Amino acid sequence: MTIFIDDQRTRAGATSHAQYFYFYMALSCVAVAFLGFAPTYFMPMAAGKFPPLPAVHFHGLLFFAWTLYFAFQSWLAASGQVRRHRSMGLIGVSLATAMTISGFLVAVSAMKRSAAIGMTDEGITFVIVPLSGMLFFAAVFTLAIAYVREKEIHKRLMLLAGISLLDAAVARWFLTFLAPSGAIGPPPVFITIPPAFVAYLLLVVAVVHDWRTRGRPHPVYVYGGIALIALKLLNWPISTTAAWHSLAGGILAMAQ
Repeated sequence: MTIFIDDQRTRAGATSHAQYFYFYMALSCVAVAFLGFAPTYFMPMAAGKFPPLPAVHFHGLLFFAWTLYFAFQSWLAASGQVRRHRSMGLIGVSLATAMTISGFLVAVSAMKRSAAIGMTDEGITFVIVPLSGMLFFAAVFTLAIAYVREKEIHKRLMLLAGISLLDAAVARWFLTFLAPSGAIGPPPVFITIPPAFVAYLLLVVAVVHDWRTRGRPHPVYVYGGIALIALKLLNWPISTTAAWHSLAGGILAMAQ
């Protein structure tokens, strides 16, 4: 009898952990985003040393608000408050839309700053990183909304979208501790690959969780993960092509 009760408690604990797995993963995204931007944004801003750039502050507010919203929504779903979770979905749609627009505008602004210091080609080359990242996030988020009633697909797409945003946060640590002293302008595109793969370790955790709970990784992680990694790796060669420079250069010309 005691063994039976203990077995029931063990199963209940495992079920509870599985229910809250996506909430824990969302909290991990919040932690990575905050710790990643702490040395280059949050700490300088708290000390009054960050330049007064309204567009950048608004951009940062939107993206950090997204991580908090994602964590809250994950908690609502895990705690069984599905109706409230769905009723707050429009907030997510609004946030994601604003993030996509803001991401594009900030990327174009960065190109303009590079051009102002005589690094036009470098700025055009590097802008593929934020633009492709926002495109991936927007596409995956749109799919998540399309599959909102398919819980197993929806929650994995939302996590994939959240993880796809974290490479920028991890990259700040690489830039803080590894960038050459006195470096100006955008870094080379290939420099963004290692931080991205560090951020994608959260996706590995999700895949392992699937393997343990359902015997195989979900197709969202398989195909979505492949697409995310391929996009990051292809940024480097594509950014050097004449076609990309023509496209991004045209955007820069219209913005000036």
